[in-house]
Amino acid sequence: MENLKSSKLYAIISLYDMQTTYFRNVLDGISDDDTHNRLNTKANHIAWLAGSLVEQRYELARILGVDQQQTSSELFKNNKGIQDDVKYPSLDVFRKDWEAISPLLKEALINLTDEELGKAIQMGPDMTFPLYDLITFISYREANVIGQIALWRRLLNYPAMKYM
Repeated sequence: MENLKSSKLYAIISLYDMQTTYFRNVLDGISDDDTHNRLNTKANHIAWLAGSLVEQRYELARILGVDQQQTSSELFKNNKGIQDDVKYPSLDVFRKDWEAISPLLKEALINLTDEELGKAIQMGPDMTFPLYDLITFISYREANVIGQIALWRRLLNYPAMKYM
């Protein structure tokens, strides 16, 4: 990978690129009506899952010095959970924000040094850990949320997500 300042991030950047594509693919063809369908469960619906994933990329970008916000940041800031009485934006809004932040965040990740990856990040009153650990967790969560949306696709009778 060209210009990568820390070899520690090689695999994470590879996953980042795959997950950037998988997010696009997992949302493909889902109707706006189905984005709020919880099939009479308390599970997080597709609209919230998609928006929270977009917010996660924006939050990491802000930690890395990229001063941007997604269109729907108020619905997701401070790790806000799903709100039953809210109509979340369309997937097109989330797609647009995903496309806007993904190259900016990738550039910020590529430019991180080993020293920066070791810096402590305060995530709460009793939660401090190295930036590298946060980035690793975020990569894991991206894969997890994309998998949840992929399951919703099947439960709502959509074809399986395409990987290419």
